[in-house]
Amino acid sequence: MKILVLGAGIIGTSTAWHLRQHGHEVTVVERQAGAAQETSFANAAQISVSYCEPWANKHAPAKLVKWMFRNDAPLLFRPQLDWQQWRWGVQFLAQCNDEAFERNVKQLVALGAYSHTALKDIVRATAIEYQRLERGIAHYFTDEASFADAAQAAALMQKFGVQRRVVTRDELLKIEPAFKNFAHRIVGGTYTASDESGDARVFTEQLAQRAAQAGVEFMYSHDVEKLERSRGAIRCVVVRERATRLSRCMKADAVVVACGSYSAPLLRQVGVYLPIYPGKGYSATFKLKQPALAPFVSTIDDEVKCAMTRLGNELRVAGTIELAGFDLSLDTPAARARCRMLTERVEQVLPGVCDTRTDDEGGDPRFWCGLRPATPTNIPYIGRTRIDKLWVNAGHGTLGWTHGAGSGKAIAELISGQKPEMDFNFHGYANERQELAARTA
Repeated sequence: MKILVLGAGIIGTSTAWHLRQHGHEVTVVERQAGAAQETSFANAAQISVSYCEPWANKHAPAKLVKWMFRNDAPLLFRPQLDWQQWRWGVQFLAQCNDEAFERNVKQLVALGAYSHTALKDIVRATAIEYQRLERGIAHYFTDEASFADAAQAAALMQKFGVQRRVVTRDELLKIEPAFKNFAHRIVGGTYTASDESGDARVFTEQLAQRAAQAGVEFMYSHDVEKLERSRGAIRCVVVRERATRLSRCMKADAVVVACGSYSAPLLRQVGVYLPIYPGKGYSATFKLKQPALAPFVSTIDDEVKCAMTRLGNELRVAGTIELAGFDLSLDTPAARARCRMLTERVEQVLPGVCDTRTDDEGGDPRFWCGLRPATPTNIPYIGRTRIDKLWVNAGHGTLGWTHGAGSGKAIAELISGQKPEMDFNFHGYANERQELAARTA
């Protein structure tokens, strides 16, 4: 089949790679000048199969109210005159209970485990290098109440096959000694040895190169202007080249929308309404002044909800989500406060290890923000839409890097008429699941 993939982030690039492996003729349309230039550019760098809890839980509503007036809050809801935001918020609140939380975790773990295997298969096949560290992921706590809850969270993960274990402070410091100067604040933690880390942008760029060598056509610097439908099917995709401003209508046997947060408004053009809303995430990348003292184990700081990951001679610190529309500026009061929080936290936890000086002070910090395509459940939409020939692979939130390889593999299998080997509710396949359940009852 001739297939168009819209978007060249980790999701779209992985989709294109796997479709080509199935023998399809694949073209990728991307508005940026290269792959991984938006949401996949500077994320937390974690492959976190075991740390995938959805934002929606029974404690979330109270926390959202408490954090609403804090610019540096881990999850900041900024009310907008946007009914899509309010629609998303209502659906989010409906997921804030224990039953939904466990149901959603099960789905996220299934996709994560499948995707981790897919990632390893790609690395074996391509020998891509991307600052990979197979040292696991640790999660430390600075208050007893949160640490007490960690045992329950670890037990839930173990129920679904992930060996996340509770560790004492001393055990945590043996796993990662770099936090010894912060040990007086740590009360304990959890650790999963099977998780890993690496640079998502570098991986995606390299995978795009391998895909192009395998025959995938990448149309960079092309905007997707419009989806056109006719008689219940996609007729064509109107794309415009940025350099010439010329538009053309591209036809295909299948179209996969993998445009992150921008997938939702694009799909609405043809009457497909999916609750995907942008969550503005932040990161800071600092050069290491003392590499020998920097951590090798990627770590989550529970107090401020940020992740710290070593990428060669740099440290990536990422975290916080701001639900405030499609704003990507770094000079708002909230943005400045969030970047300042990441910088200050690094110095508190790893004093003197990174060069956190500002540009004016002679430093070179790289601050970044990207729009995480969030769903109320945190579960992405992977599958077919009600419009014939139109598919979707979007809504991965903060787990795009974790779920990228598997999401691409799964949708390639679905388009090719196969069934991915995992227990996951693929979008557009509810009837098939119900029929299968009836036949096996």
